Amino acid sequence: MTPRDLQAEQFSGYPPAARRVAVEDLDVLRQLPLSLLPSLLREIIDYDFRFPAERKEIDRNLAALKALTVAERTEWLRGFESITVSKQIEQFDWINQPAQFLEQLSAYLWSTHQMDAFRKAATEYSARLDANVRSEPLPMPRLGIAVIGQGVDSYSEPLFRNLRVHGTWFDRVKPDDGLQILRAEIARRAESHPEPYAHWYVDGGAETVSNLGLSYVSFGAMVAMRDALLKDMQTQIARPGMGPEELRTHLERMTPSDLGFAASGDDVLDRFRLRVLTEGSGTQIFSTTFVQWTVREALRRAQPLTVLARFAPRQRQRPMNELLAPSNGAPQTDPVGSLVDADMGACYHWINQQRLPGSEASAFLVWFEGHNQALAISPTMTKGKQSSAEIDMKGLLASILA
Repeated sequence: MTPRDLQAEQFSGYPPAARRVAVEDLDVLRQLPLSLLPSLLREIIDYDFRFPAERKEIDRNLAALKALTVAERTEWLRGFESITVSKQIEQFDWINQPAQFLEQLSAYLWSTHQMDAFRKAATEYSARLDANVRSEPLPMPRLGIAVIGQGVDSYSEPLFRNLRVHGTWFDRVKPDDGLQILRAEIARRAESHPEPYAHWYVDGGAETVSNLGLSYVSFGAMVAMRDALLKDMQTQIARPGMGPEELRTHLERMTPSDLGFAASGDDVLDRFRLRVLTEGSGTQIFSTTFVQWTVREALRRAQPLTVLARFAPRQRQRPMNELLAPSNGAPQTDPVGSLVDADMGACYHWINQQRLPGSEASAFLVWFEGHNQALAISPTMTKGKQSSAEIDMKGLLASILA
């Protein structure tokens, strides 16, 4: 079947909102080549479980395609129209399984030496879509906070080396009530702009947060889900013919209920938590990796205004078979090694924040928890400067948010 043959009833297996989007824009979908359409359907089929920022992007892309003239559409899609697809791939159920179709398409493009042409078409198409998107003004500057070094008594090596050139390094920060002050700040921001998924608290430990204005993700709170997933992965790996591609497909199809977990009332955040575990490498095992990947995906997908990420000590490295086994008691931790991981994770946090609209006005703070070292980046901070002035956490926040 080709896109031009699409009928509304063929989307009956989609969740309600996804089905509505597909049916309302059926005329647009029919005009897209098969080398492009499943990429869009992969986004649409999960519409019900996507963040508001992702839904807006899908809506904007469809609106942009709908507004094109015949000549413009021909120009936009010329590269994709030149891609040939085999009859076998064409007969795959790309409507209900777009992600699996794209895996087969990728292999086919490589085998037929069309991948370069496909990449060129995709790059040009994305550039045209981006040119049609107008960034909306943010209600407040973005704020990213990374708290690193939990459980480390002392550390003599330099911290924040990759970020110092971008901001001011403070070496006399008063640590008293530092974490409580940071939490109060993100709660204040959530209260002043209470949009869904706009304010996040990501914790590498098992902290509990009662503020309902925050999207909360915790490594420790997901121990049962992590253990169930590791057990399932071991079962799948032991099956004959189960290779990396098959395992990835299996994980991609998973839902929280597959691991025995009842819905929490927030399907979007439930699916997000599961995807952090099924798509990230090491997120099931190492808390520092979990925090870093969660922040990356939250920024990329939800585009929040506030993210507080608190790194916690990860378990020590052990043989892979032991690491993949479900937890049996508290593992031995490596606080200093975790500090090194978290220092780099904070750098990635800032980099991913800077990729979002409004980066020129955004602020970022990384603090060595319980100690007097911090680094602040914002339009009000001097780049590459070191400050030995005594300052508390409230004063530090005030200086970067001024």
